[in-house]
Amino acid sequence: MSISCHPPDRAEPGVRGYSVTHPAGSAVLPIEPGWDQLLYAAAGVMTVSTPAGSWVIPSHRALWIPDGAPATVHTRGRVAVRTLYLSSSLRSLPAQTRAVNVPPLVRELLLHAVRSCPLDIGLPADAALLTVLLDQLRILPDAPLQLPRPRDERAADLARELIDDPALDLTTLATRVGASRRTLERVFSVETGMTLGAWRRRARVLRALEFRGSVE
Repeated sequence: MSISCHPPDRAEPGVRGYSVTHPAGSAVLPIEPGWDQLLYAAAGVMTVSTPAGSWVIPSHRALWIPDGAPATVHTRGRVAVRTLYLSSSLRSLPAQTRAVNVPPLVRELLLHAVRSCPLDIGLPADAALLTVLLDQLRILPDAPLQLPRPRDERAADLARELIDDPALDLTTLATRVGASRRTLERVFSVETGMTLGAWRRRARVLRALEFRGSVE
């Protein structure tokens, strides 16, 4: 699929880049409506939280976040973040958040695109670079290790507690958020597609991965 060399609005570039090394801690990524983002960990490990869920993004994994969805990065160590912001009018990739493992070719294309930003898709060379990158991303399978978020307020409160400390006692947490454990089990099953126990086990895996691979 080719990217048009005639974007609707030529007053600003269709693709912007963002390159920074985040220290340990949490940060809300800069984003505004009308822009998709392709978030990449060139080195280090981060957890990215969006309204759709949480994803662990180790080195060599990328996360596609559509149309201005807010995202918060959580890191245990320094992480080299490389991001492309693409005008939503380009309809670059499907409109759902997804993570992919990045092979060497896609890594080099992505890093070159970030270094070359802003990209003017009215220029054939820039349009060709973006077309090749997006064509490669479209055929990559989804990466595992997503942690879907429940919408129910009580279940969401419990989820936040478990993300901070997956070893917390579930019965105690259920009392704290004002719901029975049976109710929460049902909500998690319906809204995340996972049992509460399976959700907590995945939260443990994701937390363990957060401590791996920081930039020294």
